[in-house]
Amino acid sequence: MTTPQDYPEPERVGGTSTLVEETPQVSHGDGDHERFAHYVQKDKIMESAMTGTPVIALCGKVWVPGRDPKKYPVCPMCKEIYESMGPGGDGDKGGKGGDK
Repeated sequence: MTTPQDYPEPERVGGTSTLVEETPQVSHGDGDHERFAHYVQKDKIMESAMTGTPVIALCGKVWVPGRDPKKYPVCPMCKEIYESMGPGGDGDKGGKGGDK
């Protein structure tokens, strides 16, 4: 049986090494199959259009709208949340913002 003392310690020579970290796979497709139109307050959509700040949809998605929401189906989670909400006092039903 061999012990660690039977083998010489590897020689350490100056140099560099590369640390390789795994990166998640990112889809480079257009992603239209994953896109939805989300419900967002209308004033937030206008603000985002003018300032480029992200908006938060009813479902929690955060993004900067930049596409025509009419091209996409409504997010099922946003729709469910919207329909469960009682009538608003100001008559503003919010709006749909397209996904990024």
